[in-house]
Amino acid sequence: MVTYNDIAAMIDHSLLKPTLTDREIREGCELAAKYRVASVCVRPSDVILAKDTLKDTGVLVTTVIGFPHGTTTTAAKVAEAIEAIDNGAVELDMVLNIGKLKSKNYDYVKKDIKAVTDTAHSRKVLIKVIFENCYLSEDEIIEACKICNEAGVDFVKTSTGYGTGGAEDKDIKLMRKYADRGIQIKAAGGVRTLERAIEIKELGCTRFGCTATVGILERLK
Repeated sequence: MVTYNDIAAMIDHSLLKPTLTDREIREGCELAAKYRVASVCVRPSDVILAKDTLKDTGVLVTTVIGFPHGTTTTAAKVAEAIEAIDNGAVELDMVLNIGKLKSKNYDYVKKDIKAVTDTAHSRKVLIKVIFENCYLSEDEIIEACKICNEAGVDFVKTSTGYGTGGAEDKDIKLMRKYADRGIQIKAAGGVRTLERAIEIKELGCTRFGCTATVGILERLK
């Protein structure tokens, strides 16, 4: 059995579509507050709006770094992280550099992740690293987990939700096996029903990105 609070506390309500207006961002934040989810994940330019809308609600503000491809430079990612934190973000979802990982340039990937992680942790902000598993082999997912272990991240995350695939059971199991026990797992992409939310919880996920928040939580209500 799961409770309403069990599932609500796992949801990062996603407001990342490029066409969303200020009004839609505000309404999405109000919806998140109404349903008492963990956080709202907004685009970097919407962090201030989200912070103001969510003031005193208990819902956290998350934003994305290097989104969606992870190919911006490390300096740009760090600058993006600093601005996001200054604007009110308390969790950052950073995309690792997929091309560098696939090139086996692991030193680059580690330094890239660690630079943003250290920046976030110096301000008591959590960091989630997005792998985009649909583009990676099993060996590359394992290597990404090892790099994240060494960098000291807080979460590893399956996907952006904008790749060719989302949260797959086999990938979540692999991440749970190779990520340190202190690192949490966030699923993203395809978690649209209560049944699926329960499945990923049982696989070891503690957060998931979601646009189907109302449908999932109304079932529990």
